[in-house]
This record gives sequence, C-alpha cells and structure tokens, in this order.
Amino acid sequence: MFESLSDRLSKVFSRLTGRGALSEEDVGEALREVRVALLEADVALPVVKDFIARVKARAVGQEVVKSVTPGQMVVKIVHDELLATLGTEGVELSLNATPPVPILMVGLQGSGKTTTSGKLALRLAAERRKVLLASLDIYRPAAQRQLEILAGQTGVGSLPIVMGERPVAIARRAMETGRREGYDVVILDTAGRLHIDQELMDEVAQVRDAVRPTETLLVVDAMTGQDAVTLAREFNEKIGVTGIVLTRVDGDARGGAALSMRAVTGRPIKFLGLGEKLDALEVFHPDRLAGRILGMGDVVSLVEKAMSTIEQEEAEKLARKMEKGKFDLDDMLSQFKQIEKMGDIKGILGMLPGMGRMTEQLKSAQIDNKMIGRQRAIIQSMTGHERRNPDLIKASRKRRIAAGSGTSVQDVNKLLKQHQQMADMMKKVGRMGQKGLMRQGLGGLMPPGMGKRFGR
Repeated sequence: MFESLSDRLSKVFSRLTGRGALSEEDVGEALREVRVALLEADVALPVVKDFIARVKARAVGQEVVKSVTPGQMVVKIVHDELLATLGTEGVELSLNATPPVPILMVGLQGSGKTTTSGKLALRLAAERRKVLLASLDIYRPAAQRQLEILAGQTGVGSLPIVMGERPVAIARRAMETGRREGYDVVILDTAGRLHIDQELMDEVAQVRDAVRPTETLLVVDAMTGQDAVTLAREFNEKIGVTGIVLTRVDGDARGGAALSMRAVTGRPIKFLGLGEKLDALEVFHPDRLAGRILGMGDVVSLVEKAMSTIEQEEAEKLARKMEKGKFDLDDMLSQFKQIEKMGDIKGILGMLPGMGRMTEQLKSAQIDNKMIGRQRAIIQSMTGHERRNPDLIKASRKRRIAAGSGTSVQDVNKLLKQHQQMADMMKKVGRMGQKGLMRQGLGGLMPPGMGKRFGR
C-alpha cells in the first residue's frame, strides 16, 4: 500500500548529503518534497501541515552525529513524527468486561465489514475465547447467510436467523443467547449503506444504546482515500467509535488514510485487513508501519508470520539435511509450500529492509505467487525418483514434465538451474552453520534466484 510514498521519501532523503548541522535551506527543500509525497498519498491536508511543521522544528539546526548522514538523521526525525501521528504503540481490544463482551462492527456497505467480523472471530477463537457471530444486516440479500457460513468456516457460534426480526431485536437476542450459553464475546455485524445517511446513523445508534458495546470498530476500505477520513470523523462524532479496522491494505491504495485516521479522529487503528483469507487480519503496530513507509522493513512481523505458518518438524528435517549438504527437489517443493502458507510473496518481500526501494526490480523480476505455483507444478509433475535424483532429468523427461505441468522445457530448465544454485548454497550453509544460514537471507525462504537478482 505504501510503495509510492516509501519510494518518494527514500529519494528525498538520499539527496541530503552535507555534514555538520542541518541547514534550514536543506531541510526546507526536503520537506517541500515530503509534503508533496504525503498529499499525493491522500494524507489529509491539516495532518500534512501539522506533520511538516513538527519535523521542521526538530530538524533545522539539528547536529548530525558523525556516524550517520544528514539524510539518515532526517529519516530518524520523520520516523519519530510518523509514530506520533500513527500513535506511539498499538492499542489492543478491550475485552475485560463481564462476558459476553459485545463488539459492534460498523461501516459503509462494501468496506469488508462482514468478512472482517469473521476474521476477528477466528482471531479471538485462537485465543481460546468462545465467540458468537450475529448479523444485523436485514437489507442486503443473503448477508445473514454469509455471516452464518463464515461462522462455520471459523468454528465459532452463529445466532440462528429469524426472518422479519429487526436489528435492535436481533442484537438483544444475541446478547441474551451469549449470556445463556456462556459466550465470551458477541460480534454484532451491522448493516451498511452506500453512503452515510441519517437512517443508517439512527439504526446504529439504537443498536449501540440497546447493547452498550465495549468496542465499536469502524471498518474502512483503505482504497477510499480522503473519503475514509471524512467517514471516520462522521461515525466517531455521531456514533462514537473505539477503534478502526483498515481493510484492503494489500491493494494499491496510497496509504494516506492510515496516516490521517488517528490524527483526525483521535481513535486508534487496531487492525489491518491484508487479504481475503480469514487469517489475513493483523494487529496494527505503528512502529512497524512507520518502518515500512521509510524503507526500513518490518522484520518483526515477518518473523512472527514465519513462526505462525512454518511447520517446525519440516524446518528441523530440512536443517538436518542441510547439515549433511543435501537438498533435493522434494526439499525445494517443501519450501515452496511453506512460502505459500505465509501469504502474498510481494507482501513478504516488502517486510525486508531496503526492498521498498526495489519496486521496479520486483516488477521486472515478476516475483509473485503464480510464479511459485508454476514451479511447484513442475516439481509435482516429476516422479519421486526424479525429485531425489535431479541428474536423471534429461531431454525426454523434461518434455514429459513440461507437458504434465502445462509449462515449457525452458521453464523446467530454469527451475533445475535454480535448484542447483540453492543446493550449492545449502552445502555452503551446512559448512558455515547457523550464522551462515542467516547471512544467506531468511534461511533460504527467498524464492529461488531472488538473491542473484538483487545482488545478494
């Protein structure tokens, strides 16, 4: 989401090359470009003005430490002010009230509110909380049925549908069911509209007054840009929200909404929706997002994602083989599956420090999940004997494998070459030990050929 903004800021900072104190002229020129970059990213104008004023006040006359460049010093100051804008730390859900704790989900139609309700239910269920989902959307066709299906997919409770029941009555019945059946949390998915109107606000207010929610989460599509900020302000003033969930953060939104939300509403962003899968909901960490915007990466989130998806047994099995200098095509296939479990490959690479400045290289290299899928199909078209003994794969076998995987002989050759490169690297790693493994980049979890493409 922040590729364009990150790229612009990186270019601005790289031009600050002097030594000693940062002059007002240098800082002024840099901040003019930062201002343009923020405005192009759809950050609200009042937020931009306040942000630039704070950075300028801190940067002008700032002595540059000998071990860093002026550009790095300004990056540090901008990083600190981004944190102040986003909120210095993440804010967790407040679930300490007497159960069942009501969570009210509000927002416009099409913002991803129902899917987010399912994602949140899955997340809370993973924390060993008993969750009940209830749809209050009696207007959108099959909306209640959609939430019922999501409840089944996530393994949580679903309030039985009663045709003709009004939203406030549904909300009260959900809370009564929650108390009677021992639920910890009741998630109430309200109806949305295509735009804010008084009828929508009145209905949501009536539900709020009936259940007195501990959390009222506003679900906002990050793709709506400046309108998202206006939407958040309206809901906060008329309903009162306790937190914001930004959806479609994995899309090509310019990111300004995330930078504007807290400053305009005073309410924290609590979650980010990063895809359609039910596990694609992340806790919002301002410090990590600030790092990604400035091209510093988000290694902490990457490690957490790896720990939650990579199977320990498989990793240990591969480590043992690496110690012996062995790495066959079955091992390569296993790595592809582990990478796919972690989600979108471009999102994973975006968490690595410095990758924000390599957007064009990533595009030209055509690194994506489809590429990994094609390579996985090639390996799966081989026999078990061929996977364990790649040297056996000659011309006739290559033609058979290409036909079986829907690819070309050139694609098969490319994969075999990449496997040989990885096998050679694994042999070196086996000799170097764990430190050598880390130097090779995420223990080989980069897609084959990535290291060579980007000069590693």
